[in-house]
Formats: sequence, structure tokens, C-alpha cells
Amino acid sequence: MSEWLEIGGFFLIALIVTAYMLRALSRARQVSAADGAERAMNVYRDQLAEVERDLARGTLGAEEAERIRLEISRRILDLDRDIGARRVGGPAPAAMRWVAIGTVVVAVLGGGGIYLNFGAPGYPDMPLVQRHADAAEARANRPRQAELEAQFTAAFPQPESFQGRDELEGMVAQLRAAMQDRPLDVTGYVLLAQNEARLGNYRAAIEAQIRVIELREETDADVADYAYLLDLMVIATGGFVSPEAEAIIEQILRRDSQNLIALYYSGRMYAQTGRPDMTFRIWRRLHDLSAGDDPWMPEIRAALPELARISGEPRYTLPPRPAPAGAQMAAPSLDQIEAAEDMSAEEQAEMIEGMVGGLMARLANDGGSAAEWAQLIRALGVLGRNEQAFDILQEARTVFAARAEDLALINAAAEEAGLQGTAP
Repeated sequence: MSEWLEIGGFFLIALIVTAYMLRALSRARQVSAADGAERAMNVYRDQLAEVERDLARGTLGAEEAERIRLEISRRILDLDRDIGARRVGGPAPAAMRWVAIGTVVVAVLGGGGIYLNFGAPGYPDMPLVQRHADAAEARANRPRQAELEAQFTAAFPQPESFQGRDELEGMVAQLRAAMQDRPLDVTGYVLLAQNEARLGNYRAAIEAQIRVIELREETDADVADYAYLLDLMVIATGGFVSPEAEAIIEQILRRDSQNLIALYYSGRMYAQTGRPDMTFRIWRRLHDLSAGDDPWMPEIRAALPELARISGEPRYTLPPRPAPAGAQMAAPSLDQIEAAEDMSAEEQAEMIEGMVGGLMARLANDGGSAAEWAQLIRALGVLGRNEQAFDILQEARTVFAARAEDLALINAAAEEAGLQGTAP
């Protein structure tokens, strides 16, 4: 069995085990714990592990990760003092904190070492059908929305502090009271959902957003209304996609199969329930549909190569990062067009050169889509800068060599630009 498949098998098993661990944690009420403090300690340890995973994936910045670590560690210490006061012979508070952190380190580093030393690559793989069946079971038995929200609230009971919070709380309280007398005011519920979310009152925000959809009626509600509801539901659980959130995903994708928020959370849901192959398919498509500055891009770009290996796609090549939204070479504004009418030919050419130069600089620094490279090639051809257009063409062919559709777009632009005899 090839090396990549052996490694991929290990990580697939790790993902499935992670799904079961999360499931077991979320059902903490079924585990015999000494008291509520110990159950909360387990939640905090899992939160530390989740911080490390998000940091590794690039979805959490280093400063924010450190802030969250310190806050969770403080709560662990507080809980440990409470547990230690009721136990004899338990570990000291400082030791308990390092036990919690050490558990995360051992789990991450030890798993790979155990596999390398004691794994048996020559043995048959677990049948694919069985793996999929286990994943389906994990998906069917995952916690419900209310349970996940309760656990997240227990782990982070203190609201986030920010400047102006007191004033906002006062205004939201007035808005809540006003909505009691105006139960059909859609705009009021839109504002209530947004501002409850700003305060971290996610359950109240969810209920207000559901009311928005009800008032607009299911057939008239915009897809964006459902997408915002989905976002609130997942944020309220700390990032987990519940069965109720999955139902919203399905509603959105029935209306708009290319909705980016629904595709992102759909991929996340499959990753959480042991189907990284499905995550790869969904996020691969999401990457092609997204702008370079969409908030999920760092996470999915970091994950796609590993997901490809796990999914049996060893030849997958991560495409260049798309351009930010609205970063295409801007068409001249109405004011610019009117001003250009009074320009000399030299001044008009200078304006066009500036636009082309801006696009060229951005592609050189940040990369971009095949459509943008094609646009630059055509623009250089129009300006008569064929030698430079040819250099850009060669670079674009190198960048998009593994993507036939993009390469065809590049070659078509070369023909339009009059770069004859340049087909590869």
C-alpha cells in the first residue's frame, strides 16, 4: 500500500475518532461525573484543544488564540480550586492546569508516534462501507442545537466586553419592549436579531431571525435571511453544525446551490462527522466560487491539500488564491468617462495604462483568477505591448498548467490579443 494511502488512512481514522470524542463530550450528561465542576472542566479542556486546532488551521490569529487560552486557563484554575477543596489527594491547582494542557499536546503529538511505532500498514484497511456507516452513525447521533448551545454557554458564560456595550444593552432592551407592541414589524426584528448577536445573546438573536423569516413567509424570505440564521446557529454552538443547522443548509442549497455560507458549513459538518472526502468535494467547489478575501478562505486553503490526500486525490494541486472581491480591473467611473472626453489621446492612454498597471501589480503580488490573467493579456494586446503580453501569457500557463478549463481561458485570451502562434 502506498505511503500516502497509509498516512491518509491514519488521518481519516483520527477524524472519525475525533467525531466520536466530540459526540461523547457533548453527551456529558450520560457520563458519571463527580459534580458539575468536573463536567465543566472537561468542556474547558476540549475548548483548549479546539483553540489549538483552529490556530493550526489558520482560522484563529495567534494573538486571539493566546487571549482565549489565558481566559480558559483562568477558568480551569478557578474550577480546579473548587474541585481541590472537595477532594483529598487530588493534583495541585497548577498541576491540574498543566494536566489539561498536556492532554492536548499528548493527543496531538502522541497519536502520530503511536501509529509510526505500532501501526500495521500491511494489514487490510477497514472497509470503506464500514467507515461510511460509522460516519453516518456519528452524524445521526450528534447532539441537537439546544444541547450544543447549552454547553457552549456553560463554557463561556461571561459576555464579551466591548466599548459601548452598556449603551447598546439599553437600546436593545428598549427594542425588545417595542417589539412586544409591534409583533408584525419585520424591520424591528431584523435590527433585534443583529443587535442581540452583537451582545452575544445568540439564542435571542436566532429567535428574532426566525421571526423575520416567518413574517416574510417562507416563499418570500430571501436566501440571505436563511444564511444569516445558519450563521447565528453555528456561532451559538461554538462552531458545531447541529441537525437543525443542517436542515437550514439543505433549505438554502435547494434555493441556491452555490450559496457560499451554506457550502462552507456543509463541508464543516461532514468534517465533524467523519466524512473528509465529502468535505474535500464541497470545499473544492467552494474555493472555485469564492473571492480571495472571503472569511473561510484561509481555513479551506489550509485544509484542501490534506483533505485531498485523505480522499484519494494525491495529484490534486491547490489553485492560486482568487482575487479579493471587487478587485477586477475597475471599469472607469462615469466621472472618469466624462473627464476622458476632454483628455488628449496621450492623457487617455495614460489613464488606461494606470488601470492596467494596477491589475498587473496586484496579480504579481497577490495572484488572481484565470479570468483576471486573461483580462490582463487582452488589455496588453490592445495597448500593443505584445512582448509583455507574451511574458504574462507564459507565466499564466505555468500557474494554471494543472487546470484545463483555466488554461483554455488563458489561451483564448492570447488569441484575442493577437498573440499568434503562441499555443503551447
